[in-house]
Amino acid sequence: MTLLVAGIGNIFQGDDAFGCEVVKRLASRDLPEAARLFDFGIRGLDLTYALLDDPDLAILIDAAPGGEPPGTLYLIEPPQPEETSAMLEAHGMNPVQVLQAARALGARPGRVLIVGCEPGDLGGEDGRMGLTAPVAAAVDAAAQMVFDLIQNQLVEVPV
Repeated sequence: MTLLVAGIGNIFQGDDAFGCEVVKRLASRDLPEAARLFDFGIRGLDLTYALLDDPDLAILIDAAPGGEPPGTLYLIEPPQPEETSAMLEAHGMNPVQVLQAARALGARPGRVLIVGCEPGDLGGEDGRMGLTAPVAAAVDAAAQMVFDLIQNQLVEVPV
């Protein structure tokens, strides 16, 4: 059983740093040996290569606009991406493009989940350091959500 927990985000773009902050919080928790925890930031190519290891569960943590109030958490199970070549940005991270690129390279991860948080402020053109108060308040709940997902995956009985 292999588990990939991936923080995604740009620390210079306000609430986009959500995934990075959740991974920091998880680093202080006692995670199972099977869980590999990484802060990928905006390094989409690195995440693509990590997905080539075909983890049984990949949990991507990211800011995810969905139209709800800032700080709202989402659990998203994206559909399997189509077989297509995706262009990755050298200094950007789009989880859908990363999943498409990984699949095009032969990755076949098991279940992929996205733990997302509704951002309040992504920093605009000038950028901004730090999370807004509602998003910062959601970090602990998101870390617990990820921890629970890992625990539930480890106790599921294979069919």
